[in-house]
Amino acid sequence: PGVRQTTSRSQGVNQEFLIQNHADIVFSLVIFILIGLMFEATAKTAILFIQPQYNVSTLSPEGEVTLYQYGWKDCATILFYFFITIILHAVVQEYVLDKVNRRLHLSKSKNNKFNESGQLCVFHLVSSVWSLYILITEGYLLHPSSLWENYPHVHLRFQVKFFYLTQLAYWLHALPELYFQKVRKEEIPRQLQYICLYLLHISAAYLLNLSRVGLVLLFLQYVSELGFHIARLFYFTDESHQKMFDLWAVSFVFTRMVTLTLMFLAVGFGLARAENQGLDWETGNFNTVLIRMTVLLLVCLTQSWLLWKFIRFQLRRWREFRHEQAARKKAANGASPRTKKLKAP
Repeated sequence: PGVRQTTSRSQGVNQEFLIQNHADIVFSLVIFILIGLMFEATAKTAILFIQPQYNVSTLSPEGEVTLYQYGWKDCATILFYFFITIILHAVVQEYVLDKVNRRLHLSKSKNNKFNESGQLCVFHLVSSVWSLYILITEGYLLHPSSLWENYPHVHLRFQVKFFYLTQLAYWLHALPELYFQKVRKEEIPRQLQYICLYLLHISAAYLLNLSRVGLVLLFLQYVSELGFHIARLFYFTDESHQKMFDLWAVSFVFTRMVTLTLMFLAVGFGLARAENQGLDWETGNFNTVLIRMTVLLLVCLTQSWLLWKFIRFQLRRWREFRHEQAARKKAANGASPRTKKLKAP
């Protein structure tokens, strides 16, 4: 028994050491990769992790332009920025969120949700601004038909490919963060759901060469989620802040409507009328009826599930509001006879 207790204690110490110092360990790996750039023998391998691969130079009216495709070497780049996001996550947690938590004195459950919303606020803000910048510079907002014209969109500009790689890296890093942040067991299934959904949709848009439509949908989703997490942060600081949830509710419904409309317009009608119908792995063409229906079904099921969760959330808020009103009326009715008795003499 004494040996077992010693073993369990040592395992607990090792786990605590890993949780407390995981960012420093990852930072050492990043430095190791960067040092590889300094030596000619390892520079080619190191650059594989840092810079997006599969670049192709083409001529355009603007001159020679470097475009990118995707391939298995992207996994190395995703791994490197997976390490970077873990480091940035720790920086935001230690230098921003932990300092705010000490002032608010929240409970453990609220503290975990506050940290989750704080991290996602930073990510959604950066990603929404970044995706909007890409949409403007690439001209997708002014020319909506470019979202499906000239499909497949195999060749990507650097900023588009780098955006997708960092998105995949971020949502992959969110999986080990469940362990590093000591997320409660009852919260893990909920967070795993949206992490896996983001990974599934971003991977599908990237691998099926639907990057343009994916950019617009991610921008809409991130703006909507940014509003929710800002509202939740204000609620944790002061529970009287409820109006921001109403503003988020409007943006949430609007996002669902625009998402479904855009998907049916781009995939259901735009790609269905394209001339290059069929499956061709070499050219990256996945414009078949089966794949289009699968993509539409996936998006529709996801949006329906999100709407169902939204309705349940609003019903719960309404019940809590009614319960608080009833409690206040009971307190007021119970206080009035007492005040009369006190005033009677």
